[in-house]
Amino acid sequence: MAKIRLDKLLAHSGIGTRKQVKKFIRKGLVTVNGKAVRDAGTIVDTKHDEIFIGNEKVKYRDLIYIMMNKPKGVITSTYDPAERTVIDLLPPELTAVDPFPVGRLDKDTEGLLLITNDGELAHQLLSPKKNVVKKYYAQIQGIVDENDVKAFKEGIILEDGYKTLPAGLEILRAADVSEVYVYLKEGKYHQIKRMFKALGKKVLYLKRLAMGSLVLDERLKPGEWRELTEEEVSSLKTSISR
Repeated sequence: MAKIRLDKLLAHSGIGTRKQVKKFIRKGLVTVNGKAVRDAGTIVDTKHDEIFIGNEKVKYRDLIYIMMNKPKGVITSTYDPAERTVIDLLPPELTAVDPFPVGRLDKDTEGLLLITNDGELAHQLLSPKKNVVKKYYAQIQGIVDENDVKAFKEGIILEDGYKTLPAGLEILRAADVSEVYVYLKEGKYHQIKRMFKALGKKVLYLKRLAMGSLVLDERLKPGEWRELTEEEVSSLKTSISR
């Protein structure tokens, strides 16, 4: 994206909301190539124009990458008229660039959620052909044993007749409430819950820990987020280009 409205560029750069940056522009605080610009609709070139707000040069980013530790009770969607969504947890300067969640976590599931406006990366991460592994921690009502591990490895036929792709199941603790890691290469609706249900067991707690090379930052409390580092973005893109 080379040419863009000035107010949109400033909002996308995290300067403030569209309403706030229009005020800055009207006050003459924004310069383009050394000249004050007071028209928010001025078209600027992101590759060639030098834009300052006060004495600070504006660094434009058209793509953003956010890691969120999704909390329970929040739905994975960009908008819902009745429910709180993961996008509602972000500040206006980030929602201004139209980010969306990559994939879906159930309302009562916690953990790693990638939010971006990079459609190409999202498509690649979700494509079954790319075999991007998602790692989950789960607590299961019932004793999980090697028969369950074998069933996951072979693929499980769900209640609607669909047979899942081979998946990994690692037993951490086998007890009345078992603890396991689950490794999936696909993401059907309520898949892990449906897989265990087919085996006569119930998922009590579910948290996603990783998606490909991206690992949940455990310093993030439920509902908290941070932007990905350049290294994390590069690693994600490298892993899916193989």
